[in-house]
Amino acid sequence: MTSLSVEMLAADAVEPITSAGNAQLGIAVLAGIAVIVLLITKFKMHAFLALTIGSLALGSFAGANPAKTITSFTAGLGSTVAGVGVLIALGAILGKLLADSGGADQIVDTILAKASGRAMPWAMVLIASIIGLPLFFEVGIVLMIPVVLLVAKRGNYSLMRIGIPALAGLSVMHGLIPPHPGPLVAIDALGANLGVTLALGVLVAIPTVIIAGPVFSRYAARWVDIEAPEKMVPQRPSEDLDRRPSFGATLATILLPVVLMLIKALVDIVVDDPENHVQRVTDVIGSPLIALLAAVIVGMFTLGRAAGFTKGRLSSTVEKSLAPIAGILLIVGAGGGFKQTLIDAGVGQMILEFSENWSIPALLLGWLIAVAIRLATGSATVATISAAGLVAPLAADLSTSHVALLVLAVGAGSLFFSHVNDAGFWLVKEYFGMDVPQTIKTWSVMETIISVVSLGFILLLSLVL
Repeated sequence: MTSLSVEMLAADAVEPITSAGNAQLGIAVLAGIAVIVLLITKFKMHAFLALTIGSLALGSFAGANPAKTITSFTAGLGSTVAGVGVLIALGAILGKLLADSGGADQIVDTILAKASGRAMPWAMVLIASIIGLPLFFEVGIVLMIPVVLLVAKRGNYSLMRIGIPALAGLSVMHGLIPPHPGPLVAIDALGANLGVTLALGVLVAIPTVIIAGPVFSRYAARWVDIEAPEKMVPQRPSEDLDRRPSFGATLATILLPVVLMLIKALVDIVVDDPENHVQRVTDVIGSPLIALLAAVIVGMFTLGRAAGFTKGRLSSTVEKSLAPIAGILLIVGAGGGFKQTLIDAGVGQMILEFSENWSIPALLLGWLIAVAIRLATGSATVATISAAGLVAPLAADLSTSHVALLVLAVGAGSLFFSHVNDAGFWLVKEYFGMDVPQTIKTWSVMETIISVVSLGFILLLSLVL
């Protein structure tokens, strides 16, 4: 993981920025979140600006010195971007290489050629999960939904029977599996071990995506029986590539960072000696930065050069991949600023005291806080970042495996019931040609199933580990 840790942040802010009591702090938190929600939903303000203003509002309501509030927010923004900014950039480059080289099409075409009938929902969830590993959720949705519409149209399938498994695969990867921004930031804030979190995340993700995808899609197809809207079914652009990368090479490139990180996790568990030469090597190659950087460099050859890209086109692809992530970086950074303002105001300690009085298990508390913020703001990433900051004090006394499970619990809560304040809700609605009630009965219910089912498996793992 990155060198940033919640302990380092805490060292810079030993004294809270305010001496307000728990009641005033509680009101300040609600007011700060309310400001963010109001600005995003009512005034359609960009999440970066809303989070910035909400952080300042939180400090004001808590009675903090404005200068200290600004310092907390900017420190949190800077440290968050420093921790995950490079990883987000590398993920964007890999995703762009995957799309532009035809590698994504190659994976889709290969798997669909071997699947039909009842196997198709399972093929779609597999494709989406593979595609979703290196891609941001929004990019994955834009990439997958046209494929879903084409498959449903050409194969005469129910749109929900095909679409729900694909959406479930993307959503589970987004909420639970690093190197997606939400899980990475939560790992950073809670000081979790990335390899252990990744391994446990995969264990939770597999049964969750099966239940929320192929299984739930049977019921979703009955509740909302619609065909792919004609106007939304994409026409494939004329192919300007002489050749595409092979299926094996594409799959190996996508899975490379995950494999490297899993190797690091296994060596950490088996060897468990920081001075061991093998562990020192795997600690380097299994770090997210090196793992993703390796995948990008390999991808330039296995994806870009395999598709006939010149050096100039490779450079252009990298350049084009970075521009769209500016907004993501700012939102993630501002979310980190909001999180740090919460921590420095003493809200984390307040939550810790409340949790002791309520006797709520840390995993369930992390999930509930993330659910509340998700429902309020509509953003899974904001929910993950903010909830991780609030429950950070609870991680101090937990074992390595339980800190990883706390990260997953927060991620699971951040996916709960997507509704009208979530951009993904409207994206799915428009692409699938549904009305609001139909979208709630399918997409929103699917997100809730992912959140609740994954929490169930997380709690089961906590009893075993």
